Amino acid sequence: MNYYQQSVTEVLDRVKSGENGLTSQQAAKRFEQNGKNKLVSPLKDGVLKKFFVQLLDPMVLILLAAAAISAVTAIIQHDSFTDLFIILFVVILNAIMGVVQENKAEKAIDALSAMTAAMSKVMRDGKIITVKSEDLVVGDVVVLAAGDAVPADCRIIEAYSLQVEEAALTGESASVTKTTEMLTGEKMVTLADRTNMLYSGSTVVYGRGKAVVTAAGMDTEMGKIAKALNESVNEQTPLQKKMAELSKVLTKLVIGICVFMIIFGIIINGFGSTVILNTFLMAVALAVAAIPEGLAAVVTVILSIGVTAMSKRQALVRRLTAVETLGCTQIICTDKTGTLTQNKMTVVDTVSDDCKLLAKAMALCSDAQIDLETEKAVGESTEAALVDYAYSLGLKKYELDEASPRVKEVPFDSERKMMSTLHCDGERIIQYTKGACEILLDRCVGWYRDGAVVPMTQKAKNEIMAATKLFADRAMRVLGAAYRIYDEVPDEFDSVSAENDMIFIGFVGMIDPCRPEVYDAIKSCRQAGIRPIMITGDHRDTAVAIGRDLGIITDESQALTGAELEEISDEELVRNIEKYSVYARVQPEHKTRIVKAWKANGKICAMTGDGVNDAPSIKEADIGIGMGITGTDVTKAAADIVLADDNFATIINAVEEGRKIYDNIRKVIQFLLSTNMAEVLTVFFSSVAGISILTPAHLLWINMVTDSVPALALGMEKAEGDLMRRKPRDSSEGLFSSGAGIVMALQGIYISAVVVFSFFLGQYMELGHMGLFKSADGMSMAFITMNFVEIFHALCMRSRHGSIFKMKTVNKWLAGAMALSFILTVCIMYIPFLASAFGITAINLGEFAAAFGLALSVIPVIEIMKAVMPELKGKADGKV
Repeated sequence: MNYYQQSVTEVLDRVKSGENGLTSQQAAKRFEQNGKNKLVSPLKDGVLKKFFVQLLDPMVLILLAAAAISAVTAIIQHDSFTDLFIILFVVILNAIMGVVQENKAEKAIDALSAMTAAMSKVMRDGKIITVKSEDLVVGDVVVLAAGDAVPADCRIIEAYSLQVEEAALTGESASVTKTTEMLTGEKMVTLADRTNMLYSGSTVVYGRGKAVVTAAGMDTEMGKIAKALNESVNEQTPLQKKMAELSKVLTKLVIGICVFMIIFGIIINGFGSTVILNTFLMAVALAVAAIPEGLAAVVTVILSIGVTAMSKRQALVRRLTAVETLGCTQIICTDKTGTLTQNKMTVVDTVSDDCKLLAKAMALCSDAQIDLETEKAVGESTEAALVDYAYSLGLKKYELDEASPRVKEVPFDSERKMMSTLHCDGERIIQYTKGACEILLDRCVGWYRDGAVVPMTQKAKNEIMAATKLFADRAMRVLGAAYRIYDEVPDEFDSVSAENDMIFIGFVGMIDPCRPEVYDAIKSCRQAGIRPIMITGDHRDTAVAIGRDLGIITDESQALTGAELEEISDEELVRNIEKYSVYARVQPEHKTRIVKAWKANGKICAMTGDGVNDAPSIKEADIGIGMGITGTDVTKAAADIVLADDNFATIINAVEEGRKIYDNIRKVIQFLLSTNMAEVLTVFFSSVAGISILTPAHLLWINMVTDSVPALALGMEKAEGDLMRRKPRDSSEGLFSSGAGIVMALQGIYISAVVVFSFFLGQYMELGHMGLFKSADGMSMAFITMNFVEIFHALCMRSRHGSIFKMKTVNKWLAGAMALSFILTVCIMYIPFLASAFGITAINLGEFAAAFGLALSVIPVIEIMKAVMPELKGKADGKV
């Protein structure tokens, strides 16, 4: 319903209300019919559903299948259920960790999100009362004053110098003057130009008024955006996609090997129950060997640790896997107002012969006041900036008001673009007027210059206007001030009688300044190979000036307006998206188009913002970043990460953390898969040879203790020195790219060869000869060698491309994990009941030393691999 194209009487009739609002009974009945005035969040999955979702990973399903086979074979052979219990413990632990982290993130964001307008003044039964904003209904008449948040969509029925800040909806930092006048015309008027409407999510910054509620809750403009967001589907992050691909690869690998071994066993040994049983046992061993049981759990823990680290750096992560997405972000599309800038108008330059007189005039001719607690001005952003400017010169508004009390005023009017106030200043009566310079100058007869009043000439006007143009070229909002002296308080004080024969004092230039830390943040973006894109609802000149100042653009041709964007098709935008880095006067749908265009070019795109108008593009982006302080509830709900300090620089910290986490996960994956490949090759060899080198229980122990514990410690590795000088990784880059797959295979082959050799060496040291048969010492040496080699392998994986001997940092967690794994392995070997449970025997000191030496050989071998495979170095100049 286009209420802005209807008169006040028509609107009140349409919503069945009056100027004095509803009765209590009418409001209660409507509340019962329509519910609360609040946004509905998407339904959250229950704990049980979340738990079972965790079990749907292909690798987890294979482990469950292995557990089932293990249970069947244990029943048939009347054996222990050790393997079954270990597998189920791993699966359940991983699922619980995932659910706990998801719930933790949801609770944190729920605590962060709160209704901005908790209480509202409303007309009920002809009286003004205060009610909860969520209890408002259509037809309620709300009473609004400066500082109030608009609680619902409303049609204005009374307005007295009413100005509203709508940046959260329109992206424009300047406040909007509101009226009660009906808008004419058949065409739909854009939200930013609906001057007789108020919308939920905006704030009254000046004046007062009344408005009737026309839409509440999910029917508001904010609610419509929330509804669209609730219906959208979250895309998988790059890590999720790669882990899914890895799961599929491992699934096919395990199934393929098991089928091969079944056929191979039947061909070699014939078809029979014993063969089938042995084949099942072999399948369990291969499944356990091929699947890194701890991988999912370790990755979850690493991400959880990353979430904690990021929260300490003021970034709250809503989804666990969103952490690493920042690490491959190539584009950051950011809103300007409140994100790159302070969302606060500030006087940055002046032209006047007497700055104190100029500041005094501006402050007294303003309705903003100083908050005594914060010592900051409160009120309409422009007037607050003027009062703050006066305060910076030692002129406190409350002292000025006391010394020069206001006796009369002519309020600001958007048509004449001026405001005047009359003051008793000691024994004299003085008028101060502020307004647009081009209007003000035509009303002035003199100019305060060189300590005296000189006549205002056309030449002087031209000089002043030339100076104001220089300010405007710097994207400043220019405001002039003048004064007039009276002998006594005039009987009439209006625009016609008062705003003439004035003396021009000077003018100020104001701008919404950039956050100081953003300059370094933009430089860091460039160095890290990330391209910043500014998207704003402000005018082109302002956007270009800010973009140049921050170094986002170098030329005006790199900026595009929303109107120009409308003339470009989606296909053309995709082709030319690289040309533009600043977008001005855009609508919400434009932001989404820009994000989609970058994604269509294969870029991983992040979107930051705080307003409701940012929410759809935040949801569309690969990684959505919301603002925790100024951000709306809708934006926070749509975001993957919420910045608790609303600081753009925090994004760069989060990017570094994300890159570090992904880098560490790659180390963990390479470490776990290469060792698991060694286990598979060892089991495969022993199966073909008809001997037993490692049993399923051995493999589960190795995977959970000497694999998972050091792997977790690897996830705590500090960022390598060149991390933020590398280009963002390609989102299509696989886990086995850049030679990683080859290295994993070579490492796996070497480790397997060492373990098999250790088995035969153990036989020789025990019996004095070698052969293809089971040896207690041979199996024990193979077991302890596999444990030790993986401990040393973890040490090598501190860096995938650099030598560990050149690293300047110490990973105390890894040192502790290696010591723990070593102690536990020795305990398994030399505590009788544990050795018996795992089917091994204690070996003598010579055999122990031989196993230790074989395991230690992995360090020089891997170091040589790093040196001769330069493609793994991954070093690149990340400048854009």
